Amino acid sequence: MASLKELKDRIKSVKSTQKITKAKQMVAAAKLRKAQAAAEAARPYADRLAGVMGSLASKVSGDSAPLLLRGTGNDQKHLLVVVNTDKGLCGGLNANIVKEAKKQARELTAQGKSVSFYLVGKKGRAPIKRDYASQVDTMYDTSEMKDPDFAEAEKIADELVAKFEKGEFDVAHLVYPIFKSALSQDPTTTQILPVPAPETVEETDAVVEYEPDEEAILEDLLPRYIKTQLFGALLEREASEQGASMTAMDNATRNAGDLIDKLTIQYNRSRQAAITTELIEIIAGAEAL
Repeated sequence: MASLKELKDRIKSVKSTQKITKAKQMVAAAKLRKAQAAAEAARPYADRLAGVMGSLASKVSGDSAPLLLRGTGNDQKHLLVVVNTDKGLCGGLNANIVKEAKKQARELTAQGKSVSFYLVGKKGRAPIKRDYASQVDTMYDTSEMKDPDFAEAEKIADELVAKFEKGEFDVAHLVYPIFKSALSQDPTTTQILPVPAPETVEETDAVVEYEPDEEAILEDLLPRYIKTQLFGALLEREASEQGASMTAMDNATRNAGDLIDKLTIQYNRSRQAAITTELIEIIAGAEAL
């Protein structure tokens, strides 16, 4: 059985940890509101841009379509762009994203496709490198980014487009979390290169003449669409990270409180037992005299 001093020191240590988790919970809660608002504000723009692009894409086909839309003509080499966080202490968020990425990799490999990884963020690197060390193509560091920045999304998008145009891969998939609430962040996978044509296109009776033509507009619009998708993924990641961190730190604070209660009861019982033992010894000594 632990001594009174050991129990007292452990209670003190757990209380210090509880203060830290409580502080981190409050910080995450403060950041979550801003991150959630940014993620939700970006969604309508991305949806509208996809609609405009779909309308234009439906009017071009074959060799006249830009490379980013028509693709390389193959689908053998696949690139998984995995967006993880740079910081830990956010529950199972990163583990779920990595699990989704590995699931996609296994399915593609089973179909006879070759798979490589483009890793954004630090926390997903180790578990993926453990299983796919030779297939990790690029590791992009966003740890210096204070808040999600469109400039960072542009850098990633430009690098991906350059690799695509060089033929380093045929299809790129984006693996990232979608923020739903502080308790729910769902990892999802979507194709970003070549840009997939929308399943449905809004029909209209209006006659639209484009100046310049559709191909020229798409040449400029497609890279912007890819950048918007990546920027949206970074925003969703930020909101998911803060939500998961707030929930994890709240659970840790509660668990620390429960542990403090248990240790306090154990300490009081040990202290009472020690006092009782001392009294028995005093009484026994008095009777012996």
